[in-house]
Amino acid sequence: MASYDVIVIGSGPGGYVAAIRCAQLGLKTACVEGRETLGGTCLNVGCIPSKALLHASHQLHEAQHNFEKMGLKVGTPKVDWAQMLTYKQETIDTNTKGIEFLFKKNKIDWLKGWGSIPEAGKVKVGDEVYDTKNIIVASGSEPSSLPGVEIDEKVVVSSTGALELGKIPKKMVVIGAGVIGLELGSVYARLGTEVQVLEFLDTITPTMDGEVQKNFLKLLKKQGLSFTLGAAVQGVETAKGKASVSYKLRKDDSEHSLEADVVLVSTGRKPFTDGLGLEALRVEISDRGQIKTNDHWQTSVKGIYAIGDAIAGPMLAHKAEDEGMAAAEVIAGKHGHVNYGVIPSVIYTHPEVASVGKTEEELKKEGRAYKAGKFSFMGNGRAKANFAADGFVKILADKETDRILGAHIIGPMAGDLIHEICVAMEFGAAAEDVALTCHAHPTYSEAVREAALACGDGAIHA
Repeated sequence: MASYDVIVIGSGPGGYVAAIRCAQLGLKTACVEGRETLGGTCLNVGCIPSKALLHASHQLHEAQHNFEKMGLKVGTPKVDWAQMLTYKQETIDTNTKGIEFLFKKNKIDWLKGWGSIPEAGKVKVGDEVYDTKNIIVASGSEPSSLPGVEIDEKVVVSSTGALELGKIPKKMVVIGAGVIGLELGSVYARLGTEVQVLEFLDTITPTMDGEVQKNFLKLLKKQGLSFTLGAAVQGVETAKGKASVSYKLRKDDSEHSLEADVVLVSTGRKPFTDGLGLEALRVEISDRGQIKTNDHWQTSVKGIYAIGDAIAGPMLAHKAEDEGMAAAEVIAGKHGHVNYGVIPSVIYTHPEVASVGKTEEELKKEGRAYKAGKFSFMGNGRAKANFAADGFVKILADKETDRILGAHIIGPMAGDLIHEICVAMEFGAAAEDVALTCHAHPTYSEAVREAALACGDGAIHA
């Protein structure tokens, strides 16, 4: 019987990063994974394949709308859906094989199969039971649905099914105006699908800065997506390869229905812990199905840790990665740390949307005195040259100390630009520190500096 210092259950971003860090710290490590490939939801049916389709469909948009403006004369582009799916799969394969290489490089054993924990210090995979001093549960999450909505991954699909449709649908209804729904809705809208989004709340992306929300909604509508807000979905019926979605408007309780070729259910995700045996072990679970942990990612059972989507907090791959490294440090006798106040979030539509830290709404609720510096990409030379001048950068800073409290970006490369602010916040920087830092010209990043300047005497190009 093999024995390990650490066995990680799950090879998603949290799990594989935890395993690699444990191995780097000299711990004999194994990772349990039941899929045929490593990488979990993110690399196989989530982050990576969706970004491949977002990239491909954005190139189509550029060819249709901007090539001729730049003097690029081409014929009307045609979509080869089968080849686009092949490109998506090749992207997945490259990344998952990369994780497999890293496991071999770091001498991590891949225990192939689905794992369970019969008792503390033991992990069962298939018929084999392995001894281990520590267990890290990184089992991730799965799509959640609504009462009256049954996902068949053919007509009524989760994000997984939406990434492998047999053909591009003429009409798609997206239930839920969160990150997943808006990203995949954008993909199909660019490919020519009529996309209708139904959202229970009166706003899209509810945790987002209010000003960004309004701007984002306006831009998505301009791109052809339709929205019905305040819509409570009652059910979905399917027949002959089509779907009918029934919903009520919350404002007047009126009943409505929509017909579609495909219904994408994007109403969030829930922790996936089925089959692990946590209840029998008396591992504490919250009312929301999340594994309870302390400040060191330890569960209520000694020697069992948990990270990522399986525990509380935003279900983000990079949050899971940070927790995976931190848990590994703790197990190795070091001090693991995650700064939950500086975890960025990104929506990879076009334009991208990114945020970190507090929103204006949160600061007002806290009664904290703050100042906001804002700069539009219309004042950025690079953005205008690239037909990417929609959106803005907003930086929020403490009114007295000027310390950066948050930032919100809607615009080109927002997902990359936000990290300048993340680093600044990690070091406790003031808006003035960013404003006084030389930024290369012409770059999108100059908009960040201008927003920082706007927190003081004012932006130069506004």
